[in-house]
Amino acid sequence: MQETEEIANREATVVRTSITAIIANIGLASMKAIVGTAANSVAITTDAVNNLSDAMSSIITIVGTKLAGKRPDRKHPFGYGRIEFLTAMIIAFIVLYAGVTAFMESIRKIISPEPSDYSTVALVLLAAGILVKIFLGRYVKGTGEKINSDSLIASGADAMNDAILSSAVLLSALISRFSGLSLEAWFSAVLSVFILKSGIEMLKGTLSDILGTRADAELTKKVRQVVTMDPDVHGAYDLFLDSFGPEHWRGSLHVEISETMTAHEIDVMTRRITMNVLKETGVLLTAIGIYSVSGPENPIRNDVSELIKKYDEVLQMHGFFADEENKYMSFDVVISWKEKDPQAYCRRIYDDVKSHYPDYDLHIQRDTDMSD
Repeated sequence: MQETEEIANREATVVRTSITAIIANIGLASMKAIVGTAANSVAITTDAVNNLSDAMSSIITIVGTKLAGKRPDRKHPFGYGRIEFLTAMIIAFIVLYAGVTAFMESIRKIISPEPSDYSTVALVLLAAGILVKIFLGRYVKGTGEKINSDSLIASGADAMNDAILSSAVLLSALISRFSGLSLEAWFSAVLSVFILKSGIEMLKGTLSDILGTRADAELTKKVRQVVTMDPDVHGAYDLFLDSFGPEHWRGSLHVEISETMTAHEIDVMTRRITMNVLKETGVLLTAIGIYSVSGPENPIRNDVSELIKKYDEVLQMHGFFADEENKYMSFDVVISWKEKDPQAYCRRIYDDVKSHYPDYDLHIQRDTDMSD
């Protein structure tokens, strides 16, 4: 129930913020279209089109948020949260389009310059529009960071870039009015490159989210902390988190427990851990694997641990199990991403341990460094 309320509140915040941005951008686009036409300024008219594209971005954000908030169904049991990543990508493409359009218009005016006539009223309105964009950008981006909305963050960053573009237009207008030197096309050309750069960065960030990124270190450390605080847990390993949309994490991990625990005690423990992690971090653990340990004074375990210490690219060894009666040994190693050939590296470790315990059937599981 609490999770449902949080999702509803987040959706309402995104919609409310986006509606504010739509109203502001439509107002700015209308004002700049009138001023641009009166002053015969292609730069201002282009800026008006850019503001109109921002309004479209906000509409896309609202639609994306509504779709992302749909209840899970049989076809999509994990929900529709990842749609927000797609809307952020669409916004990035809109920013890129605005940048390309501004650059092309700038080049056209550099080749075929046209005289502009800026009135005092036009200059004041341009200055006011810049202030509105600055406050709007900070408000939208700040709200996006607070609720972890990629779409709002992208829209806010775009608004801040628009403020810079409008500042260049204003500066060129002042130079044109007081010196007669027309530089607005050159200013617009340079700043349109920065808009393109911003759009490319937005697109790269969104593509990274879609591909799947490493979970935030603060979140993973918090999950481990909650798990290891459980009185029955000796260690937490192999934490894997997957995002199904902003603020929608599912994961799994392994825990080390005493080999004397009963099935009932393990069941009680895993349920307790799942509830505590969900309450404290919002992460839903869908699976908790078990490693049993007989105690820290196991001589074989201590010996193997010493052998592993000389391998600099091994970040961790865990899940150790040794059956002396049946001569079987197994453990996991986490190898750093710095190692170019982790399979060969793991083979070196295998050969080393095998040389010390030739009679044992040895199994080494190479784990991926998935989280901090």
